[in-house]
Amino acid sequence: MNNKIIQRLFQILILAIAIIIGGQVNMAIIKFGPKLIPYPNNIDPANFELLKQTIPSFEPKHFLSPFLAHALGTLVAVLIVAFGMKEINARKYYAYFAAAMFFVGGAMAVKMLPAPMWFNITDLTLAYFPMAFLVLKLKKD
Repeated sequence: MNNKIIQRLFQILILAIAIIIGGQVNMAIIKFGPKLIPYPNNIDPANFELLKQTIPSFEPKHFLSPFLAHALGTLVAVLIVAFGMKEINARKYYAYFAAAMFFVGGAMAVKMLPAPMWFNITDLTLAYFPMAFLVLKLKKD
């Protein structure tokens, strides 16, 4: 098999692992975040319909764990990509691709959940692509 094909398959494998692990970080924070800052009526964030009904009663503090879940999940995924790939151009491409995948998930959440606009804008502008930018600035070699 051609060396470039093997290299590309390896990069795709790193990307897949990064997205899976970043997604696990995201879900862990979503699951355990409300233990630190309980949601109103101690709702379970896994109960999507109840979450949709309860979000209008959230205070700003209740949006901290979803934001951290999105930002840190993306950050972990991009870190795995950045440290797993030697070629700088591939590292940049796949880091932003990973951020884009998480961004799409965030945009879908915006569409499905009645969160306040201030949170949606903050989440979509600060939790995804800035994480890729930050990691790539720190990992220049």
